[in-house]
Amino acid sequence: MSDVKEFRLGELFCGPGGLALGAITARINNPEYKIVHKWANDYDDSTCETYRRNICPEDEQSVICGDVRQLDIDSLGEIDAFAFGFPCNDFSVVGEQKGFDGIFGPLYSYGVKVLRKYRPLWFLAENVGGLKSANDGKAFEKIKGDLIEAGYRIYPNLYKFEEYGVPQARHRMIIVGIRNDLPYEFKIPSTKPYKDCDVTCKTAIEVPPIPSYAANNEETKQSAVVVERLRHIKPGQNAFTANLPKELQLNVKGAKISQIYKRLDPTKPAYTVTGSGGGGTHIYHYEEPRALTNRERARLQTFPDDYVFEGSKESVRKQIGMAVPSKGARIIFEAILKTFAGEEYEYIEAKSEE
Repeated sequence: MSDVKEFRLGELFCGPGGLALGAITARINNPEYKIVHKWANDYDDSTCETYRRNICPEDEQSVICGDVRQLDIDSLGEIDAFAFGFPCNDFSVVGEQKGFDGIFGPLYSYGVKVLRKYRPLWFLAENVGGLKSANDGKAFEKIKGDLIEAGYRIYPNLYKFEEYGVPQARHRMIIVGIRNDLPYEFKIPSTKPYKDCDVTCKTAIEVPPIPSYAANNEETKQSAVVVERLRHIKPGQNAFTANLPKELQLNVKGAKISQIYKRLDPTKPAYTVTGSGGGGTHIYHYEEPRALTNRERARLQTFPDDYVFEGSKESVRKQIGMAVPSKGARIIFEAILKTFAGEEYEYIEAKSEE
């Protein structure tokens, strides 16, 4: 058994703090059980500034900004819990799915090094749903094998965040691990408590109205051609499914990505908020002929309006797109806390398929 109730959390690839916000706001019936920030690492300066400002303004030194490949893992400090949303670029369905052959694929191994060095009681690892099919499924098997070999029982599941009250169709493979000398068995939290949630993007963006003081809410200047093109695209349509006049059609050979100039459908959750940009891949408003502001995108990612993102507008857009929705993260962290506290909760069988 573990007598730890306040879990010190370390993070690699921490991003702007979606996982961290979910962790430090997680609450269960027994108030003694909680998660506190200990240290974090990311390679991007603006992202680290965002994390410091919102997660640990009293302890800015605890965020180490730099390439994980040069990080001195031995000096990070003892932890009870660990989270790592290892880079998904090479595992994404949207990308080329290079898996371990890409630049980013092998970076998960630094998370395994942390597990071996600090032996935290539990961990949470996050990646895209496409992880399962990268390298013909071999990447996922290798990652699972390495986590088990590091000394953990693992509980992988494909979480569809729109089923957990998040106003966005975002599907992510999340692996919870519990150290194998501990008696706890993690269960996937049930989606049932969220089945009546309003997860439409319209409600997320409009209710309540975004306050005038909210940062990161400036509109993108759209060219006259883009505005005119959007006027012809109905909610839920994109540049290829809409009936566009010839002069507004895109002359793109072979690229029919469904998110190009795709307008949101106000009656549904948003499609996946991504960190990539340019060429019509911003998310487009269901009513107005424009891209969403970064604050509207942050709402779809369930960040509160007082969560301030640092850096240029492009950097902020990327940070928001790469983050884990904090509400979805909190639900999983609360299930972990309940597991350790011995609190019952509704659960479902694990899913691993899209």
